[in-house]
Amino acid sequence: MAKYLWAGILLTSLLPVSGAALSSTLPRIAVYRGDAGCDDCSETVRRSIEKSGKYQVEYVGSDEPLDVTSENLKRFDLYIQPGGGQNIPAALRALGKQRSSAIREYVDQGGHYLGLCMGAYLADANNLALIDEELDSAVNRPGFPVHSIVDDSVTVEWLGHQDQIFFQDGPYFPESPSPGFKALGHYKNGDISAAAYRYGSGKVVLTGPHPEASRAWFEQAEIPVNQMPRSDVMGNILAEALAR
Repeated sequence: MAKYLWAGILLTSLLPVSGAALSSTLPRIAVYRGDAGCDDCSETVRRSIEKSGKYQVEYVGSDEPLDVTSENLKRFDLYIQPGGGQNIPAALRALGKQRSSAIREYVDQGGHYLGLCMGAYLADANNLALIDEELDSAVNRPGFPVHSIVDDSVTVEWLGHQDQIFFQDGPYFPESPSPGFKALGHYKNGDISAAAYRYGSGKVVLTGPHPEASRAWFEQAEIPVNQMPRSDVMGNILAEALAR
């Protein structure tokens, strides 16, 4: 009897795993979609993540099946606040006090936050207060190659090598004495282009450029497509944002 039982267990272990069972093991990522973002920003983020096949992605927001609440965010390993327009106070008002509080509670209790451009500005001390510093634009910083808010491509040093990334008036990040602070990348002038922080029991990762930008973004901005990233910058930033 025992040998038949053991054979059954062995046979079961060799059977293909169903898609549903496999997907349940993938990290779950919430991408905000709503008035605090911009047209196609949330969708571009989602597409850039899903093409890897490594993550489950859902939108959250007032017009989505799941709104941004403390209870809903507990389902996810990472919350992403994508890019938006130029009006940061308006974006914060669009999020509203309840969603802002839910995001802070989520991160404080161990959740992870990834802010891309506007999503990084929203994390600063004047807004969601996930970091202690106020953020300002990298545009017109000493040695920075971009001098206006027009779309452009900038060179960054990331994980020991240089690459080019889509940029639209993103911030730079001052050195921080906060525990857990880590510079993840630098613009060519030496300013920090992406950084990681601790907030409560959780983690905050912020980037000034847009690692998620698609070929369509470059073409619409009339930026040569040979200035697109050569490496998987988005994959790398996701890995860092999800790491404990």
